[in-house]
Amino acid sequence: MQGSRTYRFSFILMLLALLCSLLLNISSGSVTIPFPDTISTLLGETPEIASWEYIIWDYRVPKAFTSILVGAGLSLSGLLMQTLFRNPLAGPFVLGISSGASLGAAIILMGTSIFAGYASLSFLGDITLSIAASVGSFLVLLTVMIVAQRVKDTMALLIIGLMFGSITSAMVSVLAYFSSAEDLQRFNFWSFGSVGNLSINQLLLLGSIVTLGVLLSIASIKSLNAFLLGENYARSLGISLKKSRMTIIIATGLLAGGITAFAGPIAFVGLAVPHLTRQIFDTMEHKVLIPAVILYGAILMLLCDTLAQLPNSASVLPINAITSLVGAPVVIWLLVRKRKMMF
Repeated sequence: MQGSRTYRFSFILMLLALLCSLLLNISSGSVTIPFPDTISTLLGETPEIASWEYIIWDYRVPKAFTSILVGAGLSLSGLLMQTLFRNPLAGPFVLGISSGASLGAAIILMGTSIFAGYASLSFLGDITLSIAASVGSFLVLLTVMIVAQRVKDTMALLIIGLMFGSITSAMVSVLAYFSSAEDLQRFNFWSFGSVGNLSINQLLLLGSIVTLGVLLSIASIKSLNAFLLGENYARSLGISLKKSRMTIIIATGLLAGGITAFAGPIAFVGLAVPHLTRQIFDTMEHKVLIPAVILYGAILMLLCDTLAQLPNSASVLPINAITSLVGAPVVIWLLVRKRKMMF
């Protein structure tokens, strides 16, 4: 009972932190907008400068909600992979799904001289890029699912996933070798990750994908708790290992693949947030961990995106660099302080 009250209090604090992080993110940017004017505009009032309304509603609000979806989705997919493989170093991209998305993006961005059909698709811009990355991640996910039907050992599946990632990364390297300097630069910019380029329709689609991944994760709570104690224990509870494993892989594929397709590969968040959450909540119960990592990941991503903004400048630092530079020292400090890693 006492633990339940503690968790409830922690969740209330995290919700307040999420709200504060959201408001801070929306009020930050290259154009200085006073915080009171930001709040009043969000409440429906007309600001004294008309362009502020456009900046807030058409750019900053979608970017902030993209950050929430990206942080929540990557953190949850990292938790799923660490639990399924019982490996603290497992992240959302261990199955090669992110590499598949990168390959799809590389074909569009660096395949100009190799794939003649690119010229007829280039006018679609970011839509083409998102579709190509989605198709790449889906094909890798489909291959992993087919292999998962034949492989009984979960650790063997982990190794196979890493091999798929190596194969797709090698194919990206081949494309990079034959691409022009301009195309290579475009791919490098995409690989930095970004949460500020999505239209409303793309944001809604990404939200639907993340929501479906979250629902599948919630449906797998019993299986996830059982996997922590080993596959034999899970089998003794009457859990179908093949079905449960497939559901978890699909959920991870939707979350990691969809986010990479729309926002690019974003490092650190999926690997570190589950560990940070376990340090705070001191539990292995996924009924607590799933909503906790969703909130924690959303807060962290909002704060990292806020730090990436350069005041009075149109430039924005790569979000990948910020997530690693800010997050990695925090994880090191927490683990040294705790002297152990919960898992």
